[in-house]
Amino acid sequence: MRRTAALLGLPLLMIVAGCAPAGSEPTLTDSEPRRDAFTSRATEVASAWRPGPAWTTGYLPLQDPTVLVGDPGFTPDTEAAFRNGWYRDQVDLSAAKPADGTVRFPDGSLTVPLISAAEAYGQLDQGDPPPCGGRPKGPAGPKFPGRPGAGGPTVEPGPDGPVSSTPFTACVPLTVTAVQLGAAPVRTSRGEAQVPAWLFTVEGLSAPVARIAVAPSAVAAAPEPTAPANPAPQGVVGAQDLRSVDGATLTWRLGVGSCDTAITPLVQERDDVVVVGGGVTTATGPCNAMMKLEPVTATLKAPLGDRPVLDVLTGAPLRLTVS
Repeated sequence: MRRTAALLGLPLLMIVAGCAPAGSEPTLTDSEPRRDAFTSRATEVASAWRPGPAWTTGYLPLQDPTVLVGDPGFTPDTEAAFRNGWYRDQVDLSAAKPADGTVRFPDGSLTVPLISAAEAYGQLDQGDPPPCGGRPKGPAGPKFPGRPGAGGPTVEPGPDGPVSSTPFTACVPLTVTAVQLGAAPVRTSRGEAQVPAWLFTVEGLSAPVARIAVAPSAVAAAPEPTAPANPAPQGVVGAQDLRSVDGATLTWRLGVGSCDTAITPLVQERDDVVVVGGGVTTATGPCNAMMKLEPVTATLKAPLGDRPVLDVLTGAPLRLTVS
């Protein structure tokens, strides 16, 4: 699923050393202390990147194990349920483990053990939604007049009914009506792969929800990041996760202070890795200590491909998330 983050009034930096040889210095478009500090630290992070053999020979996912296969056609109700993991099943879920499956990478394939449909559903389902006062706990849609999503009232109309122009989000689960074993695209350390997955048909969605079927024993561990020994530079913040990869366009979230301003995406692009972070202007007056996640977008000079995206503060590879 492709997602786009628009930051009104925030400068986008489309940087810097596209496809330069590994270890080369990036080219800056101008000089600014926080960009210079970012470049110095990003160079250290990129030079220290040593992922180990599993990175190129095993199955190491860089994405959440729940994947949307196509455009689901979310409503506010169904999107809330998806992001919170609210499900209920109306189908028999087999506990029998299927035969081994095949992960297909751009550079080859790998045979892996799989989990059962019941186990996959157990990982997908994160529990029941909380109660919502004045709202029915049932499926949303035109099959249920008067329920959320059907366009009907949730209480008896009349002069005694509450009046509000604020939209509500229904606390209702997604209903699974069918399941089959198939495959889903997953970003991995070896590029985008087709990975065995249980495909759950969900009432009200126009695309299935996939849960990766690879057994945990076959999933390689992510490499331990090597962060520079020096403290984080002033005005440079780290990336928390990737939100989308669309060819050469990346969207990621920065961990910024609630009073930070002038939030700017910063990127160092190399032929083997991409290092990302951000620049901020820190408030000088009183402010709380809360961190917020701020999405930013930048375009590389070449499609990302199988290059890892590393956080400039920790050196850790970023995962693609949809939650």
